[in-house]
Amino acid sequence: MSIRVVVADDQTLVRAGFRLLVDSASDLEVVGEAVDGAQALELARQQRPDVVLMDIRMPTMDGLEATRQITTDETLAGVRVLMLTTFDLDEYVYQALRVGASGFLLKDTPPADLLAAIRVIAAGDALLAPGITRRLIAEFARRPEPSAVTPAEVATLTHREREVLGLVAHGLSNSEIAQRLVVSSATSKTYVSRLLAKLGARDRAQLVAIAYETGLVTPGAG
Repeated sequence: MSIRVVVADDQTLVRAGFRLLVDSASDLEVVGEAVDGAQALELARQQRPDVVLMDIRMPTMDGLEATRQITTDETLAGVRVLMLTTFDLDEYVYQALRVGASGFLLKDTPPADLLAAIRVIAAGDALLAPGITRRLIAEFARRPEPSAVTPAEVATLTHREREVLGLVAHGLSNSEIAQRLVVSSATSKTYVSRLLAKLGARDRAQLVAIAYETGLVTPGAG
């Protein structure tokens, strides 16, 4: 079964380019195009795509607001958002993840990497472009905002679960966590899945936010 994708961008040529690229992959399929955030939200409700490729800067309703509405709509729980922008700015990264985006990439990302990112997001994982995690950490340090998860909730985690959450917050993959803790990849994946369930997080991106916003991990910590 193909991974179903909605492309949201206010530039016609950009949308056409993304459609051609996505449809060129045998396992991916574009099921709709939106010129602004409002259309993206409407298409998400109509088509229930696996992934929405969402531009940040759009008229009428921008990508951030559209993403916030998609990720807070319980009927769209299976819809993931991959933010795309020409601007590699901390503010956008920070806001995109706070509103529930599962990933963030620049529009000049190589085509093969973009297709791989869609597959990663559709599988329920999170994806941040190289270097994004470090800047995100710096942003949390500069102006932390309240988290939906309280430190008390994090305190209910086991020692190993807190350890895994810290490693996720530092950008380690499941395999890297497994190597660090000397456990199997399956065990590492189980710990991450348990964290997602216990903390009510959509994906790893939200786990990163929770770890920093609750103070479990502090910027600069190893």
